[in-house]
Amino acid sequence: MEEALKQQPSNCIKVVLFGPESTGKTTLSRQLARHYNSVWVPEYAREYLQNKWNNERKTCEPHDLLPIAIGQMNLENDLAQKTDSVLVCDTDILETKVYSEAYYSGTCDPILEAHALKNSYELYFLTYIDTPWEADDLRDKPNERERMFKAFENALIKYNRPYVLLKGNKKERLKTAVEHIDNLLKNRI
Repeated sequence: MEEALKQQPSNCIKVVLFGPESTGKTTLSRQLARHYNSVWVPEYAREYLQNKWNNERKTCEPHDLLPIAIGQMNLENDLAQKTDSVLVCDTDILETKVYSEAYYSGTCDPILEAHALKNSYELYFLTYIDTPWEADDLRDKPNERERMFKAFENALIKYNRPYVLLKGNKKERLKTAVEHIDNLLKNRI
């Protein structure tokens, strides 16, 4: 199981969209992948939990978190082999750790936590809560956006992750993200 959570080596720059639900991560992930003619790693938890909801009418439970983290890492490791430029990750397992702690009394599976802290990315884009909250089957914290945003920001600070705060409309966020990714690409050469 631990091997399935290990980040495999790759030749690409990895960036992560990071933040609370309904803050534009998926939209921006797609835009960035298109801009760089690259690939993006979707959020595995959405598919996993939507299937659970559709089939059982149940939401996420603590025993779901390891399979979600493993699914996320499988996607990331597979897609990282398909690009030499930028891999845009809609999320990472550090986000799974933050959600685990927020939903389950500050706890996180030690195996998930170890790999969430070990895996590395060149840059995180922390998405602010200035986008409209959109309801769906899985989103459930429209009144806790500020608290959840702080939990994500605190995790980036606590674990010394390089990050840029993204605010504004879609166009402004894309422009800011592209500027920072372009700098990473320039410094790579």
